[in-house]
Amino acid sequence: MALETWLIKLKKTISNTLDTARSSNHKANVGVLSFEIAGLMSKLLQLWNCLSDKTIIRLRDESLSLEGVHKIVSNDESFLLGLACAEMAENIRVVAKSISRISKRCRDSDLQGFDGWFDEWFDEFANSGHDRHGWVLSSKDMEAKRKKMDKYVTITATLYKEMEELSTIENCLRKCKEYKPSSIKEQKIVDLQTKLFWQRQEVKYLKERCLWNKSFDMVVSILVRSIFTILARLKLVFFGFEFGYPSCLPRSLSASATVHPTQNPDTFHFVSGPLKTSSKPAVSFFESNSKLLKPPSSTLGAAALALHYANLIIFMEKMIKSPQLVGVDARDDLYSMLPSSIRSCLRGRLKGIGLSSASDPVLAGEWRTAVRSILGWLSPLAHNMIKWQSERSFEHQNLFPKTNVILLFRTLFFANKEKTEAAITELLVGLNYIWRFEREMTAKALFHCTNFNGL
Repeated sequence: MALETWLIKLKKTISNTLDTARSSNHKANVGVLSFEIAGLMSKLLQLWNCLSDKTIIRLRDESLSLEGVHKIVSNDESFLLGLACAEMAENIRVVAKSISRISKRCRDSDLQGFDGWFDEWFDEFANSGHDRHGWVLSSKDMEAKRKKMDKYVTITATLYKEMEELSTIENCLRKCKEYKPSSIKEQKIVDLQTKLFWQRQEVKYLKERCLWNKSFDMVVSILVRSIFTILARLKLVFFGFEFGYPSCLPRSLSASATVHPTQNPDTFHFVSGPLKTSSKPAVSFFESNSKLLKPPSSTLGAAALALHYANLIIFMEKMIKSPQLVGVDARDDLYSMLPSSIRSCLRGRLKGIGLSSASDPVLAGEWRTAVRSILGWLSPLAHNMIKWQSERSFEHQNLFPKTNVILLFRTLFFANKEKTEAAITELLVGLNYIWRFEREMTAKALFHCTNFNGL
C-alpha cells in the first residue's frame, strides 16, 4: 500500500514536471530573436509612416508630378498610384509572412494559428475586410503601439551595439591572458575585467528593457495587430473607404486607385467585423498587386537594364559637369558601357560630323542648356534607382532598416526603354559636341600661349 502511494506521488511529480517544462517552453522569451523581431517592427514603422497623411500628400503633390516620371514612366496618375499601392501591399505581405513564421512559437491558439492559417486569414481580410479576430486597432491604439515599437526598436538596437562591444572586450581580455604576465599586462587585465563587469551589467539592463525578455505571445500580438491595421490603412488611403471595405476589389488598381488622406490623422476608423460580401473576388488583392508590379516588356525593368542605365546616366552626369576634365580613357569607358541599341543609334546621329569643327560657342551653349534640361528630369530617376537598389542590397542591409523609402515608380524600373534610350542618346550627342568644343578651345589657348611666349 505504501509502495502504491509512493508510486502515485512519483507519477504526479513527473507529470507536474513535464507540464512545467512544456509551459516554460511556451513562455520562453524571444531571446536572440529579438534582433530579427526588432527589424520587423522597424519595417512596420516604416510602412505606417509611408501611409501617414503627410507622406501620402507628399506622394500626391510631389512624387506624382516628377517630370521624369511623366516623360518616360507614365502620365496616368491612377496607374502611378496603383504602382505605389502595389509595392506597399507587397511589402506588407512579405512582412506578414515573416510574422507568421515567428507566430509558431506562441502559446495563444489564435496567434499560433496565424502561421497555419496565414494565407486564409490575411487574404480574407485583404479581399473582404473581414477581421474575424478583431486584430485591427483604432487610431489611438495604433499610435500607442507605434510608440511602444519605436521604443523597443531603439533599445534593441542599443543592445545589439553593446553586445558587440561586450564581445570585443571579451576577445581583448582573452588575448591579454594568452601572453606572458607582466606588471603592465596585469594592470591592463584588471582594467579589462572591470570594464567587462560593467559592460555585462549594461547588457543585462538593456535585455530587461528591450524585446529580449519579452514573451512570444506579447511580441507577436503587437506584430499581428499592427500588420492588420497597416493593411487596413492601406485600403483606406488608396480606396477611400473610411468605415469599411467594398464587397470585392477591382482587378486592376491602375484604373481605380485614388488617394483620400484624412483631414485629421486621429479620425480614421477601421472595420473590425464581418462585412456583407456576396462572393469572393476572382483575383485576390495580393495577387492583383503582384501582377501589377511585373514590368511590361517595353520597360527597362523587363529588360533588366534599369540599374545599368542608372549607372550610365550618373557617369554621364559627372562628365557633363566637367567636360574639360574628361580624357580619352573616360570616353572609352563610357562607350564600353553602351548597349548595342544605343551604339547603333549614336552612330547614326554622329555620322558625318565626326571630323567637323566644334568651335561654335553659341551651339555649345545650346547643347549645355539641352543636356542640363534632360539631366534635370532624368538624373533624379537614375539616383532613385541606385538608392532603391542599395536599400535592398545584401551589402547595405542593416539589422534595422531606414525609414527613407524610394518607391519603385520613381526609378527607372518602369521607364519606357525606347524613350530612355532616346534621352541617353541625346545626352551623348550633346556631350560629344561639348567635349570637342572644350578640347578645341583648350588647344587654341595653348597655341596662342605658345606663340606669345615665342615672341
